[in-house]
Amino acid sequence: MGKINDRSRDIGEFIPKEGDERLVCRCEEITQGEIRQAVHDGMFTITEIRRYLRAGMGLCQGQTCSKLVKSIVARELKVSPAELEPATSRAPMRPIEMHIFAKEADDNE
Repeated sequence: MGKINDRSRDIGEFIPKEGDERLVCRCEEITQGEIRQAVHDGMFTITEIRRYLRAGMGLCQGQTCSKLVKSIVARELKVSPAELEPATSRAPMRPIEMHIFAKEADDNE
């Protein structure tokens, strides 16, 4: 794992490639090129990619794109996808209006 997080190693310059316009994360509309660029900007882990681009944080919570994102990052870093740690999974959250909490508190009294 040490070599993946070594920010001093040179992974080369970002060079646009055919297919960079391909949509990888449909929920957040993130392209392959944006993911590749993020790696070259220093985002070497899946968690960093998620925080930087929001890939995998849409409605599907990465169910459709997480394997693609991982393979793109691994290819740019020239490592096996198995060497990358998966992003931390969290339950989807939605905003709740405060009056719902107030009603719930009243019901419990």
